[in-house]
Amino acid sequence: MEFTSIASGSSGNCLYAGNDDTHILIDAGISKKRIEEGLRSAGCDPRDIDALFITHEHIDHVSGLGVFTRKYHVPVYATRGTISAVRNIRSLGEVDDSLFHVIRPQEDVRIGTFNVHPFSVSHDARDPVAYRISDPHYRVGTVTDLGFFDDSIVSDLQDCDLLYIEANHDVRMLETGPYPYRLKVRIAGNYGHLSNEDAGQLACRLMNEKVQHIILGHLSKENNYPALALAAVRDELDAAFEDSNTVLPALTAAPRSCPHEKIILE
Repeated sequence: MEFTSIASGSSGNCLYAGNDDTHILIDAGISKKRIEEGLRSAGCDPRDIDALFITHEHIDHVSGLGVFTRKYHVPVYATRGTISAVRNIRSLGEVDDSLFHVIRPQEDVRIGTFNVHPFSVSHDARDPVAYRISDPHYRVGTVTDLGFFDDSIVSDLQDCDLLYIEANHDVRMLETGPYPYRLKVRIAGNYGHLSNEDAGQLACRLMNEKVQHIILGHLSKENNYPALALAAVRDELDAAFEDSNTVLPALTAAPRSCPHEKIILE
């Protein structure tokens, strides 16, 4: 299986996962052109995309959905609440209603050789989810846009070979930064976003001998730096496993406006 982040952050999100037989996107929060360019850079023809999974209706996750689906007629999978909200976003234009497929948290969806497992997360959206993707050989866990994690989310992300985890903000940068107080409270609250330290703690809970790579995603432009996020998560991992023989996985941060280097699991 191969995986890449095409775009990551509040200005747009789009993830790609594929193998020899199946190709999917998670979110389409950037322009059709950028999605096409990102896919081609990963060696995937946009016409080969089998399905588009949406996490929630915020515009940085769906802004390109209308144009992309009008060109490629890709089936769109999302919860009933997300689909209802997406239908009301006028800027997306007309989206063929027959393309929408309702999913439910904890009910797996089979797309080609992929098994896609949606699970609920806590965010200020109608019915948000994150996804775990499996094929006969590998498992990838993706989770962003959540205010906190609990045992249920840890269970849904167990035994992954690759993890894509939100590390949205540095707590001190958020506290002292330019955002209005109400926005700061929203971001730091239970329906907001994970901090760097939160991401590190979640990574520690999910460590196993299979994990090859951890990608930090959805970093805030105003309240974080890649170096801060990477250092914070690495510190959490080092502290948790310093007395063990655990080999820590590669750790990188997804760029905001260009694709992450494609990762091939093997």
